[in-house]
Amino acid sequence: FIDSGARCATRRVSDEEAARIQRELGPFIAERARQFGGLKKPKGTPGGGNGNNNGDPNDPPPAVTGGVINVYFHVIHDGSAGKLTPSAVDSQMSILNAAFGGTGWSFNRILTTYTDNPTWFRMGYGSSAEAAAKATLRQGSADDLNIYTANPGGGLLGWATFPWSYNSNPSRDGVVVLFSSLPGGSASPYNEGDTLTHEVGHWLGTYHTFQGGCRKSGDLVADTAAERSAAYGCPIGRDTCRGGGPDPITNFMDYVDDSCMYEFTAGQDERFDTSFSAYRLNQ
Repeated sequence: FIDSGARCATRRVSDEEAARIQRELGPFIAERARQFGGLKKPKGTPGGGNGNNNGDPNDPPPAVTGGVINVYFHVIHDGSAGKLTPSAVDSQMSILNAAFGGTGWSFNRILTTYTDNPTWFRMGYGSSAEAAAKATLRQGSADDLNIYTANPGGGLLGWATFPWSYNSNPSRDGVVVLFSSLPGGSASPYNEGDTLTHEVGHWLGTYHTFQGGCRKSGDLVADTAAERSAAYGCPIGRDTCRGGGPDPITNFMDYVDDSCMYEFTAGQDERFDTSFSAYRLNQ
């Protein structure tokens, strides 16, 4: 994985698309700020709308601030290869919930499926195998998370779809992760379960911390320092953008070892809330 320079195949958002998304999120950002006065919100704020929208077009848009996301966990395998045990899936869900514990979001696995399909097991990003697997297995609606474990190869640990992509291609929505990236798997140093955390961060609307390089806008999150490029390993003190502060190498949205990443920021939490409100709530 390190030699390939890859980790996540989630597509890079262009400057034009990112600007459009910011405009679409504007009303939801404003409503969230009205409710909480900025980035911070009370710890443990429950999910659901703000209750202000009763169908009146003059009401502000509902701004969810957390909640429980239902999860459909699809284990795709080739015979015994990749056939994860129920305890491995349980451990992964525990890691995911711990990572998002301070954001108000949690994940409730309501179904685990097992599919023995060698072609789907080796699906690549954007491949016909990915399309077929998701078209067959995906369940729920825009606000439900579908997770697929597979063995993509090519130095990839996983990928995700962004919330704003759902309406144009709902059957593709979800997250794919390398089966051996789950806790205790063989994909060291990415085998503590945080590949899924990273990809769910995309699914909820955040970019890589290095999305914008050293430009002032960076990843469009105010409290993550700008970062010129992806970080690998655990390079404490790395500072690739002059004057912006140390790179956010402990952030779940970088490429560091699982053991090095442990946080989302308040600004990323805001993007989870506003992106879910804009693109996943009641879709």
